[in-house]
Amino acid sequence: MSSNKLLGPRAQRSGSVPGVELHAGGEGAEIAAKSREVIDGLKKLYTNKLKPLEKRFDFGDFHSPLLSDSDFEAKPQVLMIGQYSVGKTSFIEYLLGRPFPGQRVGPEPTTDRFVAVMHGDEERTVPGNAACVAPDLPYGGLSMFGTAFLNKFEVAQLPAPVLEQLTIVDTPGILSGEKQRIARGYDFTQVARWFAERSDLILLLFDAHKLDISDEFQRVIEVLQGQNDKVRCVLNKADQVDQQRLLRVYGALMWSLGKVLKTPEVMRVYLGSFWSQPRQQHGEDGTPEALFDAEERDLLDELRALPQHAAVRKVNELVKRARLAKVHACLLGHLRDKMPAVFGMEKKQRELIENMADNFREVQRKYHLPPGDFPPLDAFVRQCADRKFTKFPSLKSRELQDIDDMLTKDIPALMASLPKHSKVGVAGVEGSDGAPNNNPFAAAMSAPGGRLQWEEELLGRKAEYDAIFSSLTLDSTGRAAGGSCMAPLQKQATSTVSQGVLRAIWDLADQSNAGSLDVDEFAVAMHLCTLAKEGQPIPAELPASLVPPSSSKEQPQMGNSPLIGTIRRPTPVT
Repeated sequence: MSSNKLLGPRAQRSGSVPGVELHAGGEGAEIAAKSREVIDGLKKLYTNKLKPLEKRFDFGDFHSPLLSDSDFEAKPQVLMIGQYSVGKTSFIEYLLGRPFPGQRVGPEPTTDRFVAVMHGDEERTVPGNAACVAPDLPYGGLSMFGTAFLNKFEVAQLPAPVLEQLTIVDTPGILSGEKQRIARGYDFTQVARWFAERSDLILLLFDAHKLDISDEFQRVIEVLQGQNDKVRCVLNKADQVDQQRLLRVYGALMWSLGKVLKTPEVMRVYLGSFWSQPRQQHGEDGTPEALFDAEERDLLDELRALPQHAAVRKVNELVKRARLAKVHACLLGHLRDKMPAVFGMEKKQRELIENMADNFREVQRKYHLPPGDFPPLDAFVRQCADRKFTKFPSLKSRELQDIDDMLTKDIPALMASLPKHSKVGVAGVEGSDGAPNNNPFAAAMSAPGGRLQWEEELLGRKAEYDAIFSSLTLDSTGRAAGGSCMAPLQKQATSTVSQGVLRAIWDLADQSNAGSLDVDEFAVAMHLCTLAKEGQPIPAELPASLVPPSSSKEQPQMGNSPLIGTIRRPTPVT
């Protein structure tokens, strides 16, 4: 057996990965044009209806800075977070197929700054102070963190094909000591939150040899709670342990995450060794090559799909922002109306702050707002402590009407322009004849099963269903309850479909039996409603081709670990 065959396909990737051009014209050009149309519409809606409300009620001071045109036009962004020496920078180099300007790799804490790796015609680095005032870069909001942070931020530009459709953010290794944390000179947790809010995918990297979660890492994970739908875990350097130890490491990671994460859902964990070197071997049956290859394909497939749904994500983020801004305006207007005209203002303000939970409930009842749209109570109280409630503006009914019109009329009208499903994505994904075998994205399209094949079963309407889902009221875990899903499902099925069939469709789509649907399960329900409307029979069991990847590939409890099937059984004693 040759050494190349023994090492598997990973041995072929020890060199650099040359770029492959994006598909031009045809379907790709049409998708780009439709996405541009949607993004332009979102910019107009934000500028004309939402931004005036945010300015009047100081939304940027309480929650998130005002958006600029570059925020809407930004490419999909991937954020890498992890403790030092877990392989974040090496992962980026592996994706790009080459080093990026300013890159430093080593076992010690090497990356000491945030680095936004972007596409450029030539290699160069842009210092943070210059990047935050550049009109073509979406980093103007970082100025709120001051010069101490901007001195630790830079933009690295290089002509890599992957970066034509993606931006990747490298972060400093999270430290375990309190002294090192204080010595940063800026609030690492809040900076990470700023990037997370603007990222399409957040990768939490763990080293198979270092599974400890430091206090600072735990704080970072906690501020990501509102972004759960975008967070994935990567157990990197998994090839450095044999199968038996890998099973133990996987169990330890799930146990550690269970103590930190405040959600009942199991987070997706990818296993592998994401760098350009061949995998380490542990004997003939000691390295689960098939498992690593499958996990690698799944992760790269998810990265590849990001540009396809960029417009949908921007719609989703603007809807979330509009809901929060509406609640924020109602809260401040309510607090302003509670203040006396002349005497006892300070006493009344202290009373309102002490009873803020009651004010939340009163505003919720008065304006019929869902509780999931309200900001965290403690954070809101801290923001209010240094402000005078008498300076808050009064709420105008016209402002609320504008937001409601945007959510119920304008954005649904834009949904009709959302691009349909396409196989056009990140450069080099489709692997045409002559494409280099060592391209890390080359295998993504050829993988059997996976998200792309599942989306094809939905007849190219996944983006449309995602847009409808984003307009629903979601809970803190990103799921929509039955009451929220009822209207769009009934509308999709029309009156020709009986309630019994709709009940069967719900049971098929609710894979987790949670009484609510996530974005993929909702798409399955909408697809089944379409089939029922056309007179096609509804299956007794959901076909494997329609099972959402979020359900079929979700990391289960340890009793059903995907690693168990790869463990080498002991040879029986004779």
